Amino acid sequence: MKLYNFFRSGTSHRLRIALNLKGLATDYVAVDLRVEAHLKDAFKSVNPQQLVPALDTGEQVLIQSPAIIEWLEETHPTPALLPANASDRSHVRALAAIVGCDIHPINNRRILETLRKQFGANEEAINAWCGTWISAGFDAYEALIAADTRRGVYSFGNTPGLADVYLIPQVESARRFKVDLSRWPLISAIDKACNELPAFQQAAPMAQPDA
Repeated sequence: MKLYNFFRSGTSHRLRIALNLKGLATDYVAVDLRVEAHLKDAFKSVNPQQLVPALDTGEQVLIQSPAIIEWLEETHPTPALLPANASDRSHVRALAAIVGCDIHPINNRRILETLRKQFGANEEAINAWCGTWISAGFDAYEALIAADTRRGVYSFGNTPGLADVYLIPQVESARRFKVDLSRWPLISAIDKACNELPAFQQAAPMAQPDA
């Protein structure tokens, strides 16, 4: 399999974690967003949406990290990223969606580039923008995991799962945008626990060949 991705892309980061947790190796194909390689014809032929990540399975090219991660869960079910119980799965998916639907999309590169180029936002304004939505999402995430009496070491239980796959890249992004993480001690503890695992260490942005 070939993984088209960029070291600092949060969606690429989450997919790298999921692949590592599943024990799946891929050929790393760097798509350098800094020089807008994703907008070139070569990558458009891979993914018409011109976004990373994309996973070439050898039979088809999969796009959109939530869909790819679902495909991984269905085709490589062990180890599972979702719990067995339907209510628990709903809870974990909701945690993941806080990041995947409500934080990341309005903080991703093309939104920030629009703020810079069309609205004249400087880096202080960009950090404030990102901090607003990260903080709102993390406040909710922290409250939900604090209310879960069975939580364990990770976002749910004592094995890393889908929620952590989404959370850890967003914590990395929060640091990049100078968000003070001290107000979310449970999220910070999960981040520490996850980053002690090789699957997360090897997926980290600065561990990638294009970093």
